[in-house]
Amino acid sequence: MPSIRILTAMILTLPLVLTGCASMGEGTKAEKQQQILKMKDSVLTQLFAKKPDTRAQINAAPGYAVFSNASINLLLVSAGTGYGVVKNRSTGHYTYMNMAEGGVGLGLGAKDYRLVLVFHNSRAINEFIDSGWSFGGHADAAAKAADKGASVEGEAHYGDVTVYSFTESGLALQATVKGIKFWQDKALN
Repeated sequence: MPSIRILTAMILTLPLVLTGCASMGEGTKAEKQQQILKMKDSVLTQLFAKKPDTRAQINAAPGYAVFSNASINLLLVSAGTGYGVVKNRSTGHYTYMNMAEGGVGLGLGAKDYRLVLVFHNSRAINEFIDSGWSFGGHADAAAKAADKGASVEGEAHYGDVTVYSFTESGLALQATVKGIKFWQDKALN
């Protein structure tokens, strides 16, 4: 069995390897911002179709965030990277962000998934933008390509934030404990 030092090194380097999976690619600052806003609109359309009650929840909330993430799970280690945007509905301001995740646990596979976070007060928005950590266990199964296949989709509540997640595509079976870090994209803000 690999040592803790080896596992730690793998967890820290896998997000760098995966950066290409979830990166914005080439383009100007304005083009990248437009791509992220287009992704946000597409993800919200999908969420509203799957859970129509979320439209009213988001419209009543002071803010929300939408992220696109690609992750991989190799036996005992999982990692992923992504990007997204936070919208403060009170000010109309967008904050563009990145994310990375790493964890340990049993699993195998890769998936492309989306996260929608609904902030129920301004403090939750500001804390997320400023610190952005989220820890927790995670278990799921996904076998999906385009509109074919199935995935286990989730809704979770963390204090003043509700999180919705759904798989866009991928094949994965995992039970991991992982940490996720969100941070502001200095190049896009």
